[in-house]
Amino acid sequence: MSIKLESHPRPEGIKPNALRRSGLIPANLYGHKGAESISLVVDAKTVERLLKEAAVNRTEIELNIPELEWNGTTVLREVQSHPAKGFIYHLSFFASPQS
Repeated sequence: MSIKLESHPRPEGIKPNALRRSGLIPANLYGHKGAESISLVVDAKTVERLLKEAAVNRTEIELNIPELEWNGTTVLREVQSHPAKGFIYHLSFFASPQS
């Protein structure tokens, strides 16, 4: 099962809490070009839907980053959330080797 997700590069100079207040969740993509990583933002409502369908380390996600012209298969590696309230703080994606 593959899920499609669109993301955008994270704007520089904006703190993570400000992003969350505006309805965006910070994320990172690892492994798309060796050791380099990309800082991203994903819409919070999209993340809620994603987490209902995807399992960490199991579900393939088709990640699209239009501004960077990157599209590939990733795996949701980590979800950081508030321990008591359950708010999502951060997502980590790992690119599949064939991407």
